[in-house]
Parts: sequence; structure tokens; C-alpha cells
Amino acid sequence: MKILSIQSAVAYGHVGNSAAVFPLQRIGVEVLPVYTVNFSNHTGYGAWRGPLIAPDDVRDVITGIEERGVLGEIDVILSGYQGSEGIGDVILDAVARVKAANPSAVYSCDPVMGNSKSGCFVAPAIPILLRDRVVPAADIITPNQFELGFLTETEPADLDSTLASADAARAMGPDTVLVTSVERPDAPGGREGTIEMLVVNGEGAWIVQTPRIPMKANGSGDVTAALFTAHYRSSGDAAGALATTVSSVWDLLQNTYESGQRELQLVESQEFYAHPRLQFDVTRVR
Repeated sequence: MKILSIQSAVAYGHVGNSAAVFPLQRIGVEVLPVYTVNFSNHTGYGAWRGPLIAPDDVRDVITGIEERGVLGEIDVILSGYQGSEGIGDVILDAVARVKAANPSAVYSCDPVMGNSKSGCFVAPAIPILLRDRVVPAADIITPNQFELGFLTETEPADLDSTLASADAARAMGPDTVLVTSVERPDAPGGREGTIEMLVVNGEGAWIVQTPRIPMKANGSGDVTAALFTAHYRSSGDAAGALATTVSSVWDLLQNTYESGQRELQLVESQEFYAHPRLQFDVTRVR
């Protein structure tokens, strides 16, 4: 499998492609990383250095890949945080070019815009771009529950309303919706101390619950989107991809929490990508 991954990059720490590429490589996926920024560290530190890469320069990199004659070999286009409307245009153009060369290729979009605790943290134009142009072009989207609500102009709160919101997102274009950071009062055992992930496609819906790890880790969503996309593209089994992804990401986060470090312990957790423990049960809910 080959994945064209158009995302940010940092020298220190793990977000964007600096989070997604290694876990994909560790499970045997060939990744073609295209960078949209090249920062010293992620912006959560409040200070960083390095350039935003101009959309035309990002487009040139993709054109150079096209000139090698390999777009027809790409199985997946993966995108995450989009720093500007111009980058969105470049990604949509890349999707069109790859799909022209390989009609069986899929586009997986992580529509990064914010979360329930901090609200939207991207430029005001980005959520509208994602909702109106990018998500309708995607085959797979991986929003958190907050982002799902914005995209569909709904308020997912319990299982039924979250399923309904996922259906609304599917009606916009994507076949498969992976909802991360699901919190609901009707969760088994209550919502305190647990968190869930839900996947919905044309064949059904499945949910998995894990213990909540008391930390915020930048980049964990990027790892989740990458691993789920690769496993799902490889197997076609949404429930199996959910089980494998949740297992790997939970162990990555637990390792990071136990280390006391702020940055994901991405390399130290590599065996959990290659050999997931599959320690959490996936429940069919539709």
C-alpha cells in the first residue's frame, strides 16, 4: 500500500506527518510525505520557528511526484490540519489527480478544527472550507465528536444523536465516518473515566470504549487517522480496523502518560502498532 500524506511536519515532537509516517511505516505501508509547514515544534508550545510552506510550493512537490509516474500506484490520499484555504485547494487538486490515475484510490480527511474543551483553534475560513468543499470530496473522515457537530450543524450528545450526526456526515459525501473522543451520558458504566470511538459506514456502526487516560497528547489524532485509514483500506473491515487502531493508540497514550513526557512516545511504542494487543471489545450498535 502507498499513502500520499499531505500534512504538517515538526522537527521536535510528533504531530502531522511527524506523527503519522512512522506508525504507517511500522505496519508496512509506503508513505509519500508532503509537508505543509516545517516547524521546530507544534504550536501548542506558544512559540515556534520555521516556515509555512506556500501552497504553490506544496503543489510543486506533488507535481514532481506526478512526474515520476507514480500517482497511479497511490492507494490513499491522507490529509490533516489545513493551515490555509490555499492548502485546501492543493489537497483537493491532488485528490483529483490521484483518482484520475487510480480510480480505486480513496481520500481520507481528518477535518481538524478544534475540540469540545478549547473550541475551534483554526482560522475562521477553515471550518467552512472543510464543511463545504473538502469533506464532500472525501471517502473517509475522522472527526472528533465536536468537529462532527460543526460539520453537520448538529449537536451529537448521546449514542442516537451521534449516529444521526454521522449519518448526516455520510450524506455529505464520505462513505465512512470514524468519530473520535465520543463522550455520552448513556455510555456503559457512565461517561466518567471512559471515552469511546465510533465508526459508521454503509454496512453498520460499531463502538469501542476504553479507559480515559488523564492527559492531552498533541498528535494522537494524527496517529489515529493514519492507522485507521491504513487498516481499513487494507482489510475493508471497519470493525476490525477500529479494534486494531484503538488498541495501538491507547497503548501509545498509556506509554506516553507513564513516561511523564509531553510528547508522544512514538518510537518507544512501535511494537503496539506492529502487534496490537486487541484488548478492547468492539460492539455493533447498528
